[in-house]
Amino acid sequence: MAGLMTAALLVGCGGSGEGEALLTSYQRDLAEALGQPAPQPGAPINIGAFPERRERLFEIPETREGMLDVYALRECHITSLVAARNNQLGRVAPPSQRWIYELELWRRLHDCWHSEVPAALSENNRDRLARLTMAKTEQLPLVSWNTLFDSDEWTGSFSRASSPLEPDSRDAIDEQLAAIEWLHAATLNQFSQEWQHASSTLEGHLDTLRRRPLTAEVLRALLLAEQRLGEANALLEASLADTASCRPLAEAGSELKSLFQQKPAAEWLDDLEAQANHWLGAIDALLESHVPPPEAVAHYRDRWLSLDNPAAPLPAFLAARDRHRRHWQALAERCE
Repeated sequence: MAGLMTAALLVGCGGSGEGEALLTSYQRDLAEALGQPAPQPGAPINIGAFPERRERLFEIPETREGMLDVYALRECHITSLVAARNNQLGRVAPPSQRWIYELELWRRLHDCWHSEVPAALSENNRDRLARLTMAKTEQLPLVSWNTLFDSDEWTGSFSRASSPLEPDSRDAIDEQLAAIEWLHAATLNQFSQEWQHASSTLEGHLDTLRRRPLTAEVLRALLLAEQRLGEANALLEASLADTASCRPLAEAGSELKSLFQQKPAAEWLDDLEAQANHWLGAIDALLESHVPPPEAVAHYRDRWLSLDNPAAPLPAFLAARDRHRRHWQALAERCE
């Protein structure tokens, strides 16, 4: 009861949110049970800045073909497509529309090259068709990358102006996971003629990502939880280092361990671990489906999104939880 009252007071007084309140309450209850002073919670670090636009995009040269040259390939059904891309609206289209355009252009060129059309073309036009088809085949994965990393919806997911994920965010994660999974499937299937790539579907999923900076929220929650677990671990380590540590305990070690395993903070940590694994696993799969990234993005991915770099938020959080479990087990065995 005291822990829940502390949590409510912290939220009411402008704390960082329910997750922070639960973790701070857990620390204070732990300090009291161990007969130690309550720790002064430190501020966790913020996530790193997402790479600048020029650092995260690939340079893709413009394909310059005169309209007469394009018209010579009219049997490939690309004339109206190229004209739409070159008009005023086409030039200012958002990155997502650029990908839709390039995807459709590649499909028409690919179909044309594998049809009876090339045999009826002049040598120059056949060479032009071959060159265009090869260029667009090579560029499509880069366009796909740039579409994602030049969109405000995607970059906004990593905003440093964000708060840690709260315990009631499961629905938001499920909703955005559907968008991430569609983008992943779109990347894997961009060279498939059967894949449906409706512009409205792409825009709908990007709009879902726009609603909140979910990646940043997950990362900041992991950093917060790791910080609070580290402070709680220091309390347990101090008790384990004291040969008379069992005397000031409120109850037997095994009973205390069972009690603290049932606290709301422990449930929140379980949820956070599951949600972070699911979310960051989906992000990792999406990035893995793309071409190797520019150096700045590769560095950011390793430092903040990695599933196995010990310094990244998720592995560091898991390591802190593992230490916390081992310290509790040691205390339970010592103070029976």
